[in-house]
Amino acid sequence: MSEPASDGPMVAVEGLTRTYRTGRIEVPALRGASFTIPAGELVAVKGRSGSGKTTLLNLIGGLDSPDAGTVRVGGQDVGGLGEDDLIRLRRETIGFVFQSHGLIPVLSAAENVEVPLRLVRMAPAERAERVRLLLALVGLDEHAEQRPYELSGGQQQRVAIARALANRPRLLLADEPTGQLDSETAGAIMPLLRAVVQSEGVTVVVATHDQTLLGMADRVLDLSDGVITEAAPAVP
Repeated sequence: MSEPASDGPMVAVEGLTRTYRTGRIEVPALRGASFTIPAGELVAVKGRSGSGKTTLLNLIGGLDSPDAGTVRVGGQDVGGLGEDDLIRLRRETIGFVFQSHGLIPVLSAAENVEVPLRLVRMAPAERAERVRLLLALVGLDEHAEQRPYELSGGQQQRVAIARALANRPRLLLADEPTGQLDSETAGAIMPLLRAVVQSEGVTVVVATHDQTLLGMADRVLDLSDGVITEAAPAVP
């Protein structure tokens, strides 16, 4: 796989089209979407439920393939990568945070964060230090030994964010990360993502319809009827 470009946008989407078919019915999720996201920016994608936000994140992350158009991440054409290179891209360049936390219930918070580091065979001492730093970043350094069922929903989502950052990704994709949280807990997640941008140098794309979270983004992309337009950030 070619090395990522050192300059240019972190994400470049051009003419992206994706249509789902159910029997004879066609449902367009994206209709020729085009936009770029510079490195180090926090961008929110808004739209009603079922508008295609998840589809867009899946296409950027190489979890789905478009019908037409291109996605480039760090200068790499995602659609031109084979399966092995896609796995490497998702393991080394992109971190994912989903609405469902996806934590392993039998592992502690620290062990959950450690999983990606074990996969890349990071040395034990370096691994332990990275886990410690990440749990401190998300404010859970005192909960390292607790298992998911011993943590609140907001704390579990913080562990999921720490895990997504384990391998120092350049791009973090967050799909409705506050969708299962109460408003007070949800309100703490977006400032955390902004802190991640500043401390880890990560570009963040978050799909959300939460007005408070939208107001904290650098830019807002509005997805409606498969078409993306740029909107001003909402006022918190």
